[in-house]
Amino acid sequence: MSAVFTDPVRAYRQGLLGRPGETAFQVVVAQTDLFVLAERDLSREIADFVSALRAQLSTFILLRPDFRESLVPVDIGPDAPAIARDMAEAAARFGVGPFAAVAGAFSQAVADRFAARSPNLVVENGGDIFLRSTTPRTVALLARPVEGTRLALQFPVSKLPAAVCASSATVGHSLSLGQADMVTVVADRGAVADAAATALGNRLASRADIEAVLAAAEGLRGRGVRGAFVQVGEMVGVVGDVELVAIAP
Repeated sequence: MSAVFTDPVRAYRQGLLGRPGETAFQVVVAQTDLFVLAERDLSREIADFVSALRAQLSTFILLRPDFRESLVPVDIGPDAPAIARDMAEAAARFGVGPFAAVAGAFSQAVADRFAARSPNLVVENGGDIFLRSTTPRTVALLARPVEGTRLALQFPVSKLPAAVCASSATVGHSLSLGQADMVTVVADRGAVADAAATALGNRLASRADIEAVLAAAEGLRGRGVRGAFVQVGEMVGVVGDVELVAIAP
């Protein structure tokens, strides 16, 4: 498992703890790097599934290169692969490019595909998470990974499954046009949470924008967003149907 933590940005995975009877494993297929908690080791099966998803998406991009590069929504037809349609539909809701939703879409696709094999299944893809669980779960919020964790989102069973996706201008490799340390969105769908986090993160240029971004997040609840957490420096804010808790580093 040591390879999971060779990238400092992935060091947070050392704190991802499963329940008794769960196993943790990593699945890497090209640029897709997943960390999974499940009731059994499904790494080979998940790798095969992710490879197939990536092949479908890559083939589609050959026909529609704008799908990958665009920073605004792209119209695609019903014959596009399901993963591409999921990304495009979510991106259109929030006015961002389809690839703003790719990590969240992949997380949910894996969780949905293997739910029957493991009812307790957590899939993390570069900080974007989809949770299926028969017990409550806690998702730590790491705006600054090297400093440890102080805040988390708590999910009772009644609020699961759920998607938790983050956008940051200071952590990770994803494109953000804002200056947020973190914008985290909770939603029913992975692609929706991911695209919404990008859209809100693009609007957060300074601490002065926190209130407006929280108001915007509240306005997105009719588009599938449950709630959001934002952080710039030492200032944080939360809105919507989410439960914020303090935890030890």
